[in-house]
Amino acid sequence: MSDGTTPRPYRSYVYAYPHKTAYRPLPAPAPSLASLWRDEPKDALSLYAHIPFCEVRCGFCNLFTRIGAPDELTTRYLDALDRQAAAVREALGDREPVRFATAAFGGGTPTFLTAAELERLCDIAEKRTGVDLRAVPLSVETSPATATADRLALLAERGATRLSIGVQSFVEAEARAAVRPQRRADVESALGRIRDTGVPVLNIDLIYGIDGQTEETWRSSLDAALAWRPEELYLYPLYVRPLTGLGRISPAADREWDERRLRLYRYGRDRLLDHGYEQVSMRMFRRTDAAPLGPDDHACQTDGMIGLGCGARSYTSALHYSFDYAVDMREIRSIIDAYTETGDFSRVEVGRWVDAGEARRRHLLQSLLQAAGMPVAGYEERFGSSPFADFPGELGRFAALGWLDEGAPEGLLRLSPEGLAHSDGLGPELFSPSVRAAMAAYEPK
Repeated sequence: MSDGTTPRPYRSYVYAYPHKTAYRPLPAPAPSLASLWRDEPKDALSLYAHIPFCEVRCGFCNLFTRIGAPDELTTRYLDALDRQAAAVREALGDREPVRFATAAFGGGTPTFLTAAELERLCDIAEKRTGVDLRAVPLSVETSPATATADRLALLAERGATRLSIGVQSFVEAEARAAVRPQRRADVESALGRIRDTGVPVLNIDLIYGIDGQTEETWRSSLDAALAWRPEELYLYPLYVRPLTGLGRISPAADREWDERRLRLYRYGRDRLLDHGYEQVSMRMFRRTDAAPLGPDDHACQTDGMIGLGCGARSYTSALHYSFDYAVDMREIRSIIDAYTETGDFSRVEVGRWVDAGEARRRHLLQSLLQAAGMPVAGYEERFGSSPFADFPGELGRFAALGWLDEGAPEGLLRLSPEGLAHSDGLGPELFSPSVRAAMAAYEPK
């Protein structure tokens, strides 16, 4: 826990727990995939394929991605992805049926790949792992520059049910300030091509807190997005992170920036609620008349996650694992090159073991950060204890801060609107001391 002051509202985006900066090289002998997956449930797996390439590196981005792919690098990367997928399927075995419930292609920018390469990616997913992309929700990330008609048509034909495009801002000056140069006309054209595919869910990502952004320009971006009636909208606060294009910029007054982002968040939230959207999490909003085709944004972090690619994570009930992680471009290139040269993917080299205490924290985090909240009975059934007994200090403090919904139905632990607004401050308060220590000891590279 932090000191007695109110936690800052924008400490960390908790999209996974434990955070990847808490992962470490595993001691020898490295565990085999087969041993890790032997006793895991395999009837509702999630598949995530990571494509670590972009046409430009946005200034706010700390994702595992590189600019461009020279010397047939995409071909070599897909070759390695094919080998990894085959190793994973072999590790899953045939003692019981293996079924995938969801699939997603992320990055980077998956549509950096050509249409032919995207088709190969789909073939790898289907023929190697066994997922039926046309029978499960399939989400794919894209960008205005790479959302070409041939790529989008291929994805629609192969079963994509959701296309997510990172617009960030419809105001060209703001896009430049975020080191994301783009013309609004090109963004609008890309959105038109996505709608032309007939893919049922369009998601638009927007960012608030960009240098020079005002309520008026924020409203302009919100209204431009709403004009397309997207089934989903994500509103992301801008973060300034080390080793990124904006990492050398320090806001003159952090508290003032926090307040400005909170003000823009509340404005955006209220505008979307007024225009027929429901809030799913701090970031995610869904049109109320749009039928959900798959799980909410937290479900991809549950156990049973198969990650393919050098930036992907996988989750079993006991171990979360991945490959090495970096933000600096030279380090990323080195890791990608090493991945493409790997022949044996049967063992896990980097990860973090998850004990019963961490599993409790993870369940509480995943559930509490959703607007719907957490049924206490479900927690008690899974863990045999009460969340109020397991986390008395944390939940007591959240209540004192007004972050818990006192009007929630009996048996439901739910954040208040203000608690939801402070998700990025609340989430890190639930990190365990050991995870905090590992994250603090991590040296960005």
